[in-house]
Amino acid sequence: MALTSTMYVFEIQLAHVDRGVYDTLQLRVPMHPSESAEYFVARVLAFCLEYREGIAFSRGISDPDEPSLAVRDLTGALQVWIEIGAPDAARLHKASKAAPRVAVYTHKDPAQLQRQVAGERIHKADAIELYAIDRDFIDAIVGRLDRRMKLELSVTDSALYLVHNGTTLSGSIEQWPLQPV
Repeated sequence: MALTSTMYVFEIQLAHVDRGVYDTLQLRVPMHPSESAEYFVARVLAFCLEYREGIAFSRGISDPDEPSLAVRDLTGALQVWIEIGAPDAARLHKASKAAPRVAVYTHKDPAQLQRQVAGERIHKADAIELYAIDRDFIDAIVGRLDRRMKLELSVTDSALYLVHNGTTLSGSIEQWPLQPV
């Protein structure tokens, strides 16, 4: 018998000061049985950090040809391909050929991802954006993960502040080059 996804419902007050984005997000996000809680939290955070018109979650692990998150314009054309975790070089190559902008949000060691793709052929590798989310921050959110959550997320100067049930968690996000010079 196949396992089914678990549905999570988030109400997130988003204040992304760096980008001037202020909105209330109502998200219903399925967590696939084979998806780790850390990956899931990184996926939700990446959605918030990239939030703009046209952003959507893909069908997830069940559709490996799609990005984890995508931003499409009104015609349906792919504008941004967003990956989570540590995608391989072939996937990044494909993403870079398919979209004008590619971003990777990792909850893992970014240096490990750099080593993994070093020397590999990746279309426009120097333009791919790599963001490392503070692993302690991810772990703190995982420890509070519940099927229904009301959160406040503030982003300013690469600092992340998340308020849940009166408790503030803080972390950071750091941009890394995909392939160091």
